[in-house]
Amino acid sequence: RKTLNLPKTSFSMRAKLPQREPEMLKHWGEIDLYGKIREARLGAPRFILHDGPPYANGSIHVGTALNKILKDIVVKSRTMSGYDSPYVPGWDCHGLPIEHMVDKKLGAKKLQMGVPSIRRACREYAERWFKVQRKEFVRLGVLGQWNDPYLTMDHEYEAEIASALHGFMLAGYVTRGLKPVHWCSECRTALAEAEVEYSDHTSPSVTVAFALDDDARERLEIPAGQNAAALIWTTTPWTLPANLAIALHPDFEYLLVRADGRLWIVAAELLAANAQAAGWAEHETIKMFKGGVLEGTHYVHPLTNRKGLFIIAPYVTLEQGTGLVHTAPGHGAEDYVIGVEYGLEPYAPVDDDGKFTDDVEDWAGLHVHEANGPIVDKLRELGILLAHTEVSHSYPHCWRSKNPVIFRATNQWFIRMDRQELRERSQAALHDANWIPHWGEARIDGMVENRPDWCISRQRMWGVPIAVLTCEACGAAAIDETVFDHIRRTFVKDGSDAWYEKETTELLPPGYSCGACSARTFRK
Repeated sequence: RKTLNLPKTSFSMRAKLPQREPEMLKHWGEIDLYGKIREARLGAPRFILHDGPPYANGSIHVGTALNKILKDIVVKSRTMSGYDSPYVPGWDCHGLPIEHMVDKKLGAKKLQMGVPSIRRACREYAERWFKVQRKEFVRLGVLGQWNDPYLTMDHEYEAEIASALHGFMLAGYVTRGLKPVHWCSECRTALAEAEVEYSDHTSPSVTVAFALDDDARERLEIPAGQNAAALIWTTTPWTLPANLAIALHPDFEYLLVRADGRLWIVAAELLAANAQAAGWAEHETIKMFKGGVLEGTHYVHPLTNRKGLFIIAPYVTLEQGTGLVHTAPGHGAEDYVIGVEYGLEPYAPVDDDGKFTDDVEDWAGLHVHEANGPIVDKLRELGILLAHTEVSHSYPHCWRSKNPVIFRATNQWFIRMDRQELRERSQAALHDANWIPHWGEARIDGMVENRPDWCISRQRMWGVPIAVLTCEACGAAAIDETVFDHIRRTFVKDGSDAWYEKETTELLPPGYSCGACSARTFRK
């Protein structure tokens, strides 16, 4: 130090941040630094950073800390660039992450509690953790409107959520129906696309023979006494009990071949691969035909003996399998759509726990993923399993439980993306925005372009209810501005708990009757 020309300063050699930072934050609070900044920038050009809220379900972690620090850097830098840039933090206080933690805390006690009591426990849990997180975010030095954040469980906020849905209903976007959705059997709820993660999963890959019925045999001019079957391939053997159809491509070439003393139908381009998988020493082509030839004819389901329908579908590919696609309208999105075209019901004999119902006699009460093995064994026993291997592939998992989900048809509420050009209007709106970084626009545009009808219902207790009342006499929904306005005012006063605590007569305007049949009794 004798040989260096150092500046003279009152700064100490050590920063002592563990002591100094709390003192600095306390001083900022005492002088209302955030308020002073707001006053100084009053009337300046606005720059608003929306705070996508964290869940109020535990202490902050590296991810939530990084999120808040980066936002704070943006807000402070814009403020110093001359903008009026307020920062209003908020918390998502509803939903499965919070209810999941409360469920674990309550344990068996939950079984003796009513819905209002469980919701109160969730509200108390969320309130406790939002306060903890707020304190932790302030400790990071993030400036914002911490004394008045937005909370999704505030009464007025809940009322706005309900009103937003009511607005969609009045505009005709919302429908309820039996459609297959992603279903988590552990959480016992439907999931939206955004709640599904894709991870590697090992599944059984099977090639199965479905015997042709008389009309299909006649269409292909197969002599009496000849065993003939269509070959299907699937990696979800558990969906076979719900099979209602086999799809072929109308323009692909299919073969009727003889091997091992029987006749088999398979796509011409996939014959070699299937012959090898089935272990055929030799085979003979009897006939070639287009897939459309079999449309409208039938086969016999090997596990149930009911008749299934041969259909044609444009999504059938020759990338793998047999060229004949096992179709269960209750367990797949494409299956459902093509099933509607052919008048097939979305049959799904699986309950909320992911277990087979009594409809599936041999495996009733067994979880579908556990049933894969026994079903494969049954196919082998019946002599209709031509090939069986294990494959690793990308498979949807629940973002919360991390368990594989299933596609299952249940009655849910949906926003119709193709009603009144909602999809096109959404895309036009996002193209009108300035995206930073620019690749975000293409990413979100792709999501909107390909989004199916949006499942908005969840089988949970903690959240804003789908506040719709239906007539007990005729089943018509009370899609009525006066009803929705009454519900909104009720939620502003008492919160969405009112939906569970009040009678239906209290949720309706005095003297209200059904617009369709004039009845006065409704159900939630």
